[in-house]
Amino acid sequence: MLIVMRNDATDKQIEAVSKVVKEMGFTPYAIPGGQRTAIGVLGNEKQVDSAPLERLSGVVNIIHVSQPYKLVGREMRQEDSVVEVGPVKIGAGRLVVIAGPCSVESREQMMSTAKFVVKQGASILRGGAFKPRTSPYSFQGLGKEGLDLLAEAREVSGMPFVTEVMDESSLEQTVEVADMLQIGARNMQNFALLKQVGQTDKPVLLKRGMSATVKDLLMAAEYIMSEGNEKIVLCERGIRTFSDASRSTLDICAIPSIKEKSHLPLLVDPSHATGEWNKVAPAACAAVAAGADAIMVEVHPHPEKAKSDGPQSLTFEHFEQFMQQVKAIAAAAGKELFELG
Repeated sequence: MLIVMRNDATDKQIEAVSKVVKEMGFTPYAIPGGQRTAIGVLGNEKQVDSAPLERLSGVVNIIHVSQPYKLVGREMRQEDSVVEVGPVKIGAGRLVVIAGPCSVESREQMMSTAKFVVKQGASILRGGAFKPRTSPYSFQGLGKEGLDLLAEAREVSGMPFVTEVMDESSLEQTVEVADMLQIGARNMQNFALLKQVGQTDKPVLLKRGMSATVKDLLMAAEYIMSEGNEKIVLCERGIRTFSDASRSTLDICAIPSIKEKSHLPLLVDPSHATGEWNKVAPAACAAVAAGADAIMVEVHPHPEKAKSDGPQSLTFEHFEQFMQQVKAIAAAAGKELFELG
């Protein structure tokens, strides 16, 4: 339920409505708007009797929200949300490019990559310090050392960075250092972890699970936002289908669908979706044309030597070409590139 207040409603009237909502056994959630305040009612699974609220002073309208994802849905909030990651704004109308290696491997690798991608127009650095891998024998990341290298690369390049958290331990180490926390596809429905990142004040990049529906993704975001963290960027990274054209199937149709259902900004990861470097640029261009707010790609100075995801990583030369293509598509779609400085 959404309680819409009059545009001249006083703080006292808003507080009175919130008090009645609490007395009914639910949680009020104030949503300030440009002209008026609305109060969301959380905690109900069935339709709430609105009669006690309709008679309250300052209430102009009551809207019953039909979707289970109340906080992240358009029914509760019509205007697009903007998520700030350091100086970078995602969802503000300009295309944001996030770039960097899959895994942090060495100081030389990170410094050279950070300096190069920011020069080409990337505004956020990515890199994995903690890596969930399918095989227990694969490279698992440098951990705390990797976080230190990402922090140094931030100082060198001026780019904020995003890195993945896997559990409570990695979250505790990462939250004090990183500019943005990533929840990977495998952890999209790790509800305990979602609640924990929801209790932080850090922006969260939430990836869609490989077998998750759009509704599943939005409900995962609801877990985070219900804990108080509204700084969420959704990520389409490809899903498992019967197609063998690429490692995963990039769900282009999900982009306008998510934008229609949710006010949260949407990022697309064509590197994980395609699994092959030469398919990354075409997939990214399609995503930009479909309405993505940001693109995240993997870049490595020597992909053939990468400890993880080498086949899908762009070389420096390929990334330069990639940026030229993406800028052209963004311009055709009426978007400029967000660049630092």
